[in-house]
Amino acid sequence: MESIASRMGVSRSTVSRLLKIARDEGVVEISLRPPGASRLVETQEELARLYGVQVTVVPTRRAGTEQERLRLVAQAGARVLNDMMEPDITVAFSWGTTLAALASELEPRALPGIKLVQLNGAIDSRGMGLTYANEVLGAVERAWATHARHLAIPTFFDHPEAKEAVSRESFVRSVVEARNRATLSVFGVGSFETAIPSHAYTTSYLTAEDRRYLLEDGAVGDVCTVFMRADGSQDGIRMNRRASGPTIAELQRVPRRLMMAAGPQKAAAVRAALRGGAATDVVLDDAVAAAIIG
Repeated sequence: MESIASRMGVSRSTVSRLLKIARDEGVVEISLRPPGASRLVETQEELARLYGVQVTVVPTRRAGTEQERLRLVAQAGARVLNDMMEPDITVAFSWGTTLAALASELEPRALPGIKLVQLNGAIDSRGMGLTYANEVLGAVERAWATHARHLAIPTFFDHPEAKEAVSRESFVRSVVEARNRATLSVFGVGSFETAIPSHAYTTSYLTAEDRRYLLEDGAVGDVCTVFMRADGSQDGIRMNRRASGPTIAELQRVPRRLMMAAGPQKAAAVRAALRGGAATDVVLDDAVAAAIIG
């Protein structure tokens, strides 16, 4: 205002008064953009151009811890998901560290006809994983005032033949059919190298031999506990014959697919999921988004 007053030959108070009148009348609008805002927009546009998805990049560089980074991504994801919700849709929901954070951030939203179904099995070798998945989906149930259809089967079967046999059971088949009819699916991305460990990568889910096979087959991470290579392909990864979740090809039958990830260590896995076409909408923190492009 000092500079304007000097150039116009008026007092600073006159400039302040004129600006107030202009703002009140809607002639002038003054706004502040946080540092790096233009960079975030450029990153979003570049990711959208490269992968054909709707992108939300969350500024988290000031986050003090990885937990805080995850919380900020979960909050942004909750807002995006809220905008995607409509009456009478079926939402297929996964579980895991990111989805647990998302579920805790959901605002109560009771829409008529909402159906909720579990995307992939959660039981680990100790039989404990089902409780964890139920807690995640339970938070969603309370927020949306609905009841979930749970897929009460192992995350990874011991043998492909066991998976095939269980898949023929009428209860399991009905849940999988409901999952396949979903309008919207919501899931995270698993990675071997993360500051906050991916829940399904603990020893109660994957043995040392499982990890060796995955590395031999070129796996860089998973979507819905089905593993993928850097190029997004999933065929030929031996572990996937025992996995309970949908493949990327099966996920693609769902019209809207929201994928979330936090932490730059997940860049390789997120890039693979994008290359494979797993998502239509993504919510990422600024660090992992920059790492994917860079």
